[in-house]
Amino acid sequence: MRSFEKKVSKKQRPTKRTALAGALVAGLMILPGFVEGTPPALAQKAEQQQQQQQDNNTLTYGQLLQKIEAGEVARVDLDETEKVADVYLKGTENAQPLRVKLLDQNPELIAQLKAKKVEFDEVSSANSRAAVGLLLNLMWILPLVALMLLFLRRSTNASSQAMNFGKSRARFQMEAKTGIKFDDVAGIEEAKEELQEVVTFLKQPEKFTAVGARIPKGVLLVGPPGTGKTLLAKAIAGEAAVPFFSISGSEFVEMFVGVGASRVRDLFKKAKDNAPCLIFIDEIDAVGRQRGTGIGGGNDEREQTLNQLLTEMDGFEGNTGIIIIAATNRPDVLDAALLRPGRFDRQVIVDVPDIKGRLEILKVHARNKKIDSSVSLEAIARRTTGFTGADLANLLNEAAILTARRHKDAITMTEIDDAVVRVVAGMEGTPLIDSKIKRLVAYHEVGHALVGTLLKDHDPVEKVMLIRRGQELGMTWFISNEEHFLLSRSQLLAKITAVLGGRAAEEVIFGSAETAGGRKAERELGYVTSIARQMVTLYGMSELGQFSLESQNSEVFLGRDWMTKSEYSEEIAGKIDAKVREMIIDCYQKAKQLIQENQQVIHQLVDLLVEQETIEGEQFRKIVAEYTQLPEKQQLVVSG
Repeated sequence: MRSFEKKVSKKQRPTKRTALAGALVAGLMILPGFVEGTPPALAQKAEQQQQQQQDNNTLTYGQLLQKIEAGEVARVDLDETEKVADVYLKGTENAQPLRVKLLDQNPELIAQLKAKKVEFDEVSSANSRAAVGLLLNLMWILPLVALMLLFLRRSTNASSQAMNFGKSRARFQMEAKTGIKFDDVAGIEEAKEELQEVVTFLKQPEKFTAVGARIPKGVLLVGPPGTGKTLLAKAIAGEAAVPFFSISGSEFVEMFVGVGASRVRDLFKKAKDNAPCLIFIDEIDAVGRQRGTGIGGGNDEREQTLNQLLTEMDGFEGNTGIIIIAATNRPDVLDAALLRPGRFDRQVIVDVPDIKGRLEILKVHARNKKIDSSVSLEAIARRTTGFTGADLANLLNEAAILTARRHKDAITMTEIDDAVVRVVAGMEGTPLIDSKIKRLVAYHEVGHALVGTLLKDHDPVEKVMLIRRGQELGMTWFISNEEHFLLSRSQLLAKITAVLGGRAAEEVIFGSAETAGGRKAERELGYVTSIARQMVTLYGMSELGQFSLESQNSEVFLGRDWMTKSEYSEEIAGKIDAKVREMIIDCYQKAKQLIQENQQVIHQLVDLLVEQETIEGEQFRKIVAEYTQLPEKQQLVVSG
């Protein structure tokens, strides 16, 4: 019962806007009272002053007759409505008149005025009083009418917005002026070649239809974030010179059922009216996820929107001359019906660029920047393995910012190096003081770098730093001169061993009681555990055999079940844990052995790192080569 009363009270409670409007109307309604009336004290004082003034400027009826008889009156204004007369004496016509209260009937006064030939006139104050009353009424009626018109206008706008709620929000350009051509896109030549055909389809369709080829209905751009998918779509729009629609997948779906499907219908209706044209849907995974998965069920808004999109792309009615370009970095979650030929006929992979692609991307972004002649873009491309196009653009932009901050005329390799470290590791923090913590961090980072240098299958070290960057107190940076499309078992084990080299150096130098924890230790141990577990369960790199015991995509919302199911028995689970533990312990023991055998060079490197705070990779390898024999791979790096 109480809950019902609360609900009723909430319904009866006026909204803030309604309360404000009511207060405004009430204030306007009582305004005339304030205008016409006055507070009691002020009214009494004004009345006394008025009474005193009236005593000085009034005559009695008899006195008026006497003055008329004596010939002292020049003119009289009679007001029958108020029953008063304004008397102007001779010689004082411009002064304030004397007021006389009249009787109901004044024949004697009129006769005497005529007899003495006194000018008199009849006036009325009714018109002026009516005008003042009308003005006072308008003072609150007009604002009330204006307020009503304001609410009426708002309700009209709301109704018009409701009518347009199902309209497409796609941005339309009759001829897309993106300012980007295919020459501005570099590093993804294979994708450019695929998409250049789309432009040719739109410009010269007869070239393909003559041999029986049909225009593809859809092109799906797939790749990691920052690789240039949206940039490619802009280049296609700039090259094709046809009507262009662009929209994000999230702009279809709203909380109201049916809005998304209505927007899809409206989008394709506009596209048909402007065919041939291009439709670009960015982040299509927001609306194109698999149907019937997770908790949503089969009758939610997103699935209705997807069903309408599938029908519009390849349903009973065709869409001749409409090419759809979509971009996503999550192709694994897209519905199978969306990916089939006839809807998205082509899937173009836009991957992370190789060294040649990175060089071309750097050339494109270096066009509008002042770069010193000593800067080698090829050297930068070799050092930035794994960088996407967006990363490289950000790298040169950071270098330009540092150049301006240091008041230089052109970007040099110093700014490039600092920008690379900033992009990889983050902003530089306050330096560590020379203390036990600083030396502990130094031994940890040198341990990483030394173990990685002494392992044949590990990438060469690029830089060892003892500078706080982000949450890291120090950093060891490895780069590879080769593109790793596949990693062997020995390379994966080398990665685990090098990561454990930091913990091994702490234990060998300071003892097991002094090994440090914290976020860095958590991340490193989690990383090596993940690699070892993948080697055992996914890659078949253990004595358990060539089995894939786990799937990479085991999230509940992507599957068909409420809970993830184990793909192996408890006996196999115990063996997996044992193999992972055994693999990590073996790598850790190898790292400890390398540290114990090279303690002399470790001490020298730590002293140098504490003094300089940064050791370059080439300098690091030369010092290590003075004490021990480097693997052949590391020798090539030193000689090169």
